[in-house]
Amino acid sequence: MIVAATQFAPVAGDIDANVRTIAGLVRAAGAEGARVVVFSELSLTGYEPSLIRDSPGLVLTEDDACLEPVREACRAVGAAAVVNGPVRTAGSGAGITTLVVGPDGSLLARYDKQHLYGVEAEVFAAGSTDGRFALDGVRFALATCYDNRFPALAERAAADGCAVYLASSVLGADNDSFETVYPARARDFGLHVVLGNVLGPNEDGVGCGLAGAWGPDGGRIADAGAEEPGFVLAEVG
Repeated sequence: MIVAATQFAPVAGDIDANVRTIAGLVRAAGAEGARVVVFSELSLTGYEPSLIRDSPGLVLTEDDACLEPVREACRAVGAAAVVNGPVRTAGSGAGITTLVVGPDGSLLARYDKQHLYGVEAEVFAAGSTDGRFALDGVRFALATCYDNRFPALAERAAADGCAVYLASSVLGADNDSFETVYPARARDFGLHVVLGNVLGPNEDGVGCGLAGAWGPDGGRIADAGAEEPGFVLAEVG
């Protein structure tokens, strides 16, 4: 199976603009054979926790109409999209939530980030359930940025029969995760690890790109580079 790891610079607070970019990347990656397209943390709004806290209108629902262009893109190319944004929880709060839109436009999975970092804990509710979905007989696990610092998530994924671990993150060039976290999760638990990251300024700093993938031996198998928006393809599963 081919998975696409993406990177772009979200427009802060402009969900419609970011949805257009996401849908375009799904269509482009799907046209090159990708069955799953992975995006960064808070790709729908930009990584702007304080803005989200102060702008209740940025919090989405699972079936939000503004996501229809993403659903249409998934149906058009037969690919699943792994998108992340602030999504209403069962109560009055919001999670940092990954929504997996399936190749038919339906919701395949929802995952709420379990390990919140810094100001996130003041804005969002932590999740308590691991994220899983299957496509074409391949089982996938979901994780979001700081989650990846906790090996137990990847350990549970491997024990649960997952072959691919999808990480939606916001990382700058000074982050050591590229050397010490993602390859370790791959190597230690025999998983393909696929990273969607950001470019450009955000509330945490400046995203450095380098989206891509690691093989089960911990070696890099795909790297989108540090400058251009777009995607890179990796064979997984």
